[in-house]
Amino acid sequence: MANQTPVFVKIDEYKEVLQVMELIKSKLEQAKTTLNKVNQIKTQEDNELAAWQKALAEVEKKVEFIDQKLLQPSN
Repeated sequence: MANQTPVFVKIDEYKEVLQVMELIKSKLEQAKTTLNKVNQIKTQEDNELAAWQKALAEVEKKVEFIDQKLLQPSN
């Protein structure tokens, strides 16, 4: 980098590059926002699934208990 010479760019092209960079930054922020929303939805979904699994396990225990009581011979 010892030989640094000035680079000349047309002002129109420079402004165009700046506009494109701003557009890229904007799209990047939109992508981040969308990804955060997807993560929030996934977390909610995981919580709902865990609650359903817990409820299902409780129902399964109750069914097994009832089944055992019905199959026990009465004295």
